[in-house]
Amino acid sequence: MAVISITGALFTHSDQTVIELSSALGYKVLTDEKIMEETALNQGVSLDNIQKVLDSKQIPFNDFTHEKEKIIAGLKKTMAEHVLQGDVIFHGILGHLIPRWATHVLRVLVVTDKETRILNGTSLSGKSEKEITQAVNLADKQAILWVNGLTGKKAWDDSLYDIVAPSDKLSVSDTVALISEHHATLASMSEEFVKKEARDFVLAAQVEVALSTTGGGLKVYANNGEIVVTIDKNVLLLSKFKQKITDLAKKVDGVTSVETKIGKNYYKSDSTYSFEFETPLHVLLVDDEKEFVQTLSQRLQIRQINSNVVYSGEDALETVNRDGAEVMVLDLKMPGIDGFQVLREIKKTKPEIEVIILTGHGTEKDKETCMELGAFAYLQKPADIDLLAETMKKAYEKINRNKELSGGDAGENKSSK
Repeated sequence: MAVISITGALFTHSDQTVIELSSALGYKVLTDEKIMEETALNQGVSLDNIQKVLDSKQIPFNDFTHEKEKIIAGLKKTMAEHVLQGDVIFHGILGHLIPRWATHVLRVLVVTDKETRILNGTSLSGKSEKEITQAVNLADKQAILWVNGLTGKKAWDDSLYDIVAPSDKLSVSDTVALISEHHATLASMSEEFVKKEARDFVLAAQVEVALSTTGGGLKVYANNGEIVVTIDKNVLLLSKFKQKITDLAKKVDGVTSVETKIGKNYYKSDSTYSFEFETPLHVLLVDDEKEFVQTLSQRLQIRQINSNVVYSGEDALETVNRDGAEVMVLDLKMPGIDGFQVLREIKKTKPEIEVIILTGHGTEKDKETCMELGAFAYLQKPADIDLLAETMKKAYEKINRNKELSGGDAGENKSSK
């Protein structure tokens, strides 16, 4: 029932190694693509979104939908079910989803320096050095972002692997022999122990699926039905959050107890902010100054206000139509569709969205125009972050009052007409 996970850098001999190792051991091979396809089919998630997660790309409004966390948990569940069956070789970077406490998994890296891999690529494919270099850089970037996001370490950090096989020094047959030698040690583990670890992984993955609705930053360990959840992120109302994840985990079949712990990334801010919202607030930041708006998003997140970011008026309107929003923070001076046009369109088609103007180039006349068009507030850059957060809070309070006056949310209003 042993399991082997092989991560191979592009233009090494990892592909051929996997083929020959599978033939020698009689193990089935699961590539990243197969795991993604199976997860999309069984978990009811978009294959395009799975690819975005694997590429470490942003999913719109993920702070509210938690689509990324649901996908990662779904991928783990798929892999855990195959680990339980055993006799499998995982080939790709998804193998890093298998927890380190699953000791019956042999983790292998096949790699060499970038220059050698570029030479290999050009000789094997007949493509130009420029094309191969771009391909290598792209593959390395994907691996680096993915592995760092999961482990906090570099993709080729040898501490993540049991075996590091340099493809410029070891032939395919040598690498297969090296892996087979170590595999023999794993194969000698008691079947009862291996099954126990595999069952624990399955249960931990199932719990992660249940907890994915609360977002990321949770690490799950399972041991014979006993679950330990480490909260490795900053949260408000910790006791309530602990109770929430405990209640969710206990609903999973096979869970006998739940313990919560605090991880090293949990912290309490030195400052106390009063910007808690009873329900998630959909904030959209619209500004063509990318560095400014990304920094603004990070500063708001410290104050427990999550946001999505777009860089043009066109993208703002498209995002609102596709994903919705409750509060928009909008710059006025942008190429293409400027802030005035966005404000007019929003108030015409989705008047329930509260728009806060945040500009560095506005005049008193601009302010007057924006307020006449229905802006909730007009603020000048550089923004006082606490003033902006307080303004968002007031906008949210207005949204809630309007919902109460109208008898509920928009969906309820529509159904009652």
